[in-house]
Amino acid sequence: MPEPKSAFDATYPCDFYEPAELFEPDQMYTIPEIGRLLQGLEPDAEVDPDTEAVLVDWAVPWVMVHAEEMVVAEPLSEDGPGYYGLATDEEPDAETATDESA
Repeated sequence: MPEPKSAFDATYPCDFYEPAELFEPDQMYTIPEIGRLLQGLEPDAEVDPDTEAVLVDWAVPWVMVHAEEMVVAEPLSEDGPGYYGLATDEEPDAETATDESA
């Protein structure tokens, strides 16, 4: 149910990090790691499963909104997670990568 703003002691701006503020340029991160970073935690911080589920819920739309500033990599293993990182000038664009592999 919606709550009136008066029910809260304070409200805060809804500011989110930009990818360049969040990621190390030479690192790739999983969605759970991105969720931790968005909360100011280390990527490998221990969190309980319920908290991790909430962090993932925050991270997925954030990644979608910032997709143009990011790159994605295939999982390192068949059943592993995908990885996301900051797009830099060193990465070929998807069209170039497809052309070279043909």
